[in-house]
Amino acid sequence: MKNTKNFTLTAMFLAILILLAVTPLGFIPIGPINATTMHIPVIIASIVLGPRLGAFLGGTFGLISMIRSTVIQTPLSFVFSPFIPVIGTEHGSWKALLIAFIPRILIGVVPYFVYKGLRKLMKQKADSVSLFLAGLSGSLTNTILVMNMIYFLFQQDYAKVIGTNLNAVYSAILAVIFTSGIPEGIVAGLATAAVCNVLLRYFKHPSLTN
Repeated sequence: MKNTKNFTLTAMFLAILILLAVTPLGFIPIGPINATTMHIPVIIASIVLGPRLGAFLGGTFGLISMIRSTVIQTPLSFVFSPFIPVIGTEHGSWKALLIAFIPRILIGVVPYFVYKGLRKLMKQKADSVSLFLAGLSGSLTNTILVMNMIYFLFQQDYAKVIGTNLNAVYSAILAVIFTSGIPEGIVAGLATAAVCNVLLRYFKHPSLTN
């Protein structure tokens, strides 16, 4: 029964990711970057299904992001796809794989442990505040890691895209984190609390009951 529920919910979350990817709801252009809602199903899956399946779905998000950046090109596609030439070159960079996959995989891991830790701390089994903070943490994990990896791996190229000098690049990174990342995180936290409160009543990952 447990395996059947795992399979069913995993298939459902995969279907949601694909649906978001092929509609404007998944990636919303904001300047040179895209705001996203695709992290929300991964966060919810992390809490309900556990970190292994969460990481799998996060990796799927990363794969979708890489494919989309290859097919639908934007000024920053080269930071998510190794098949898009870096500015001023004729070839892509393998470093794009790190940005496409590492933060997205961690979206499926971090919320589970944040929720589990907060639930133990608060001694409550399904606390909305814990779920909200877990959702917020998953979203910020994505935004903070993606933007900081862009800074450390593609600093000069990002400066060219946004038309600024190197000294001002990290200020621009912080601006994206605060203006885009925090609203995304709040939305993710609210959605996580609402959906997980329902799902956890009917389906509990065994490790969450310890």
